[in-house]
Amino acid sequence: MSWASLFLCRGLDVTVIDPDPMTENRLSDFVAAAWPNLRTLGLAESETVRPARVSSEMAELAGVAFIQENGPDRIEVKRDLVGEIERVVGADVVIASSTSSLMASDIQAGAKYPDRILVAHPMNPPHLIPMVELVGGAATSETSLKTAEAFYEQMRRVTIRVKKEVPGHLANRLTSALYREAVYLVAEGIADVDGVDKAIAYGPGMRWAFMGPHLTYHLGGGSGGYRHYLEHLGPTQEARWKSLGSAALTDDLIESLVDGIAKELLDQDEDTLVQRRDAALVELMRLKAGFGL
Repeated sequence: MSWASLFLCRGLDVTVIDPDPMTENRLSDFVAAAWPNLRTLGLAESETVRPARVSSEMAELAGVAFIQENGPDRIEVKRDLVGEIERVVGADVVIASSTSSLMASDIQAGAKYPDRILVAHPMNPPHLIPMVELVGGAATSETSLKTAEAFYEQMRRVTIRVKKEVPGHLANRLTSALYREAVYLVAEGIADVDGVDKAIAYGPGMRWAFMGPHLTYHLGGGSGGYRHYLEHLGPTQEARWKSLGSAALTDDLIESLVDGIAKELLDQDEDTLVQRRDAALVELMRLKAGFGL
């Protein structure tokens, strides 16, 4: 729904294929709610909300120019979807899979035209968060990757070419590393869920919203920059790396984490949390643009 909202606001004709009979109504509501934020960001081509064609029939994809595949993140489902799509669309139509951890080489195995299959993974919600990481598989052509880059740049996305395939690609590996330690700290009784979330949201997360870890540590090196930081404070980083942990998601730990979120939500209006997050994302994007970050 988020992808469809972005594509519609950029002026594209969009066909959504989904077996759920409620999709058309849900999509209409989602797009209507997303449009004001997209207009504020200057992404909407018009003030009028554009409708999408919604169908449960794959045959409706005949004649489309680009496929954004968003099926369940299971390899057998992805391969089945690719097979169905290939029976309908032309041989040169790129199929971009929005998978969080599967690899393009695995998805394209058995495809009739594997060279046009790649991973195009966003962060949720993709109509507001601009990053799209592009990962080619063993058979993906450079032409397909360039076509995808041009498409997402037309959508005003920030594209990143991931140079090698690895489960989780780039962004999810980084977030998984942080989340593993966040869960470990709760499991070990070092901090509660609320404390961990506050530590990120009001600490490093404030800087990470404007620049990544490498550039952040470059500034931390003062006049000597990144080299000074690595040479003088790198050993303390290595010492911390050795102490990082991991925790098994046992039933007890899951209950502890869920209970922690329930307590954190006591101070929040959960019904408006998504809307407030999206509004904040819009303002953050505007702020970053104003400072050239």
